[in-house]
Amino acid sequence: MPRPMLGVMSPTSAVTPPPAVPPSPAQTLRDVRLSDRVRLVRNVLPPLIVLVVIVVELLITQLPNRHAELVAHLLFYGLVGPAVTFFSVEWIAQGTRARERAERELRELYIELSTSNGQLRAVQELMRDLADAPDLAAVVEVAVRGAVRVTGATHATLSVPGGLSATARGDTLLSGPSADLHPLRRPIPGGGAMTLHFQGPPTPHTVALVEALAGEIANGVEAARQRTLDLMTLFNVDQSIRAERNMRRLLSRVTRNMAERLGADARAAYLFDQDGVLRLEYAQDFAGREEVGGSPAPAFALRVAQEGTPLQAEGEEAAGVFSHAASVLGLPMRDDQGPVGVLVLGDARADAFEGARVPLLAFMAGQATLAVRNARAYLYSEELAISDERARIAREIHDGVAQSLAFAAIKLDLVGRKLRSDPDKSEADVKEASALLREQIREVRRSIFALRPVDLERYGLLETVRRYVADFGEQNGVRTNLDLTGDIHLSPGDEAVVFRILQESLNNVAKHARAREVTVSLHGGANRVTLRVQDDGQGFDPDAVSGRVSSAGGLGLMQMQERLEARGGSYRILSAPGHGTVVEAQLPQL
Repeated sequence: MPRPMLGVMSPTSAVTPPPAVPPSPAQTLRDVRLSDRVRLVRNVLPPLIVLVVIVVELLITQLPNRHAELVAHLLFYGLVGPAVTFFSVEWIAQGTRARERAERELRELYIELSTSNGQLRAVQELMRDLADAPDLAAVVEVAVRGAVRVTGATHATLSVPGGLSATARGDTLLSGPSADLHPLRRPIPGGGAMTLHFQGPPTPHTVALVEALAGEIANGVEAARQRTLDLMTLFNVDQSIRAERNMRRLLSRVTRNMAERLGADARAAYLFDQDGVLRLEYAQDFAGREEVGGSPAPAFALRVAQEGTPLQAEGEEAAGVFSHAASVLGLPMRDDQGPVGVLVLGDARADAFEGARVPLLAFMAGQATLAVRNARAYLYSEELAISDERARIAREIHDGVAQSLAFAAIKLDLVGRKLRSDPDKSEADVKEASALLREQIREVRRSIFALRPVDLERYGLLETVRRYVADFGEQNGVRTNLDLTGDIHLSPGDEAVVFRILQESLNNVAKHARAREVTVSLHGGANRVTLRVQDDGQGFDPDAVSGRVSSAGGLGLMQMQERLEARGGSYRILSAPGHGTVVEAQLPQL
């Protein structure tokens, strides 16, 4: 029997199984060769055995006696045959064990891949849920639930800066007291921490997974914080420019909000004038000095306006906008009617605007464009109103005061002629002229009072109403009562309309009602604000005077009604000769 056949398997390899690790290339090669050997034994061993038996029998026949032959036969067939059979079967068993080990490792690898795939899907779902979360609180809730689902923890707690925190529990049933749990705490980049609790010590794979989750959660928290900041910035811009009519204050607020959002140190706004020339409207440099005026725009602002898209510049071009500026960002202001202007932000740092949220800033510039259009329309309407008011004052002076003064002058001339011939008649004419002059003086004073500028923006509607009603009573010798109730929330434009109605109503009381007492009430309800002006004067027929224009305010009854109805409100007058007058106006609350 050949000796190499005895050394194929060592006793150690037959007893000690190989470790449960993925097979190395050398091990795989040995397994392949073993299968080849089994195939070789199956094909070669039978004829080899026949050959060996023939050779052994020939050798045995040459022994000297029968006893020696018997011993030789026993040794050969009793020892060598079973040994060959044993090692052959052992080779086959080794191949079988190798296949079983490979199948077991394959099953373990499959389970590991399935687990990893499930964790990967859970991580993807978590990232999607983090992206879809509407606010920071929702991000925290989604993150802590996703961390429990991905890692298989019994429960977890997540806290982020700002005092937000959340806790979630998993589906794993505790098999022992909670004191036996193994906590794993990891900080969240940017602030906060996440703590997960496991029934057993977390594996290195679990630790690495938690580290990765902490990074993804930090990204989700930061994205939610940025969205919140964007919304707050847009809200602040909208609130600051909603009712602003002063152009420079408007541009100052818009550019300040944008500069604070980016950390920029300088800002400027350029607007196209009526001749289509882009000129400076407002600017603030690095030292905080404000500049206003109509100086022509720099080349960079002109380029932004021409291309109609946000642009950045550095170096000399940036210094041409702001001295000491290393980088500038320009945002065009455009609408459906064409270019309106350019907003420019400057910074002393190079590449300061790299990675800036340009779409958000462009949207803010669009809001500013609408506000500029509204402010310009308001200024134009104010110019028209001033022109109309001047024409009305001139007409009333011509038709009222001037004619009365002319009549008084004629009366006095007649008195001078008849003073000697008819002193009694002259005295009566002097008294008549004196009464007429005193009435015209009162009329002039009423007009001046009604035209007196009122600072609604400074004092607010309620305080302005208090001051005006008190002054009206003193000015006209009328007892006044004021009743302010409820909460009033109106836009600045609606407040101006309400106050204008009050002015017109009180002016009509002073001119026509001959009232001794007037009551003003302003009530804020759930949906509407109601102004009510009631006097105890002589009253009138509303149908007979609905188109008349008042002497001081310039608004007739019909104009009052049209103004209110244009803003969703209503207006009515209750009056009759000898029964006083009630004026009631309503506007919807914000």
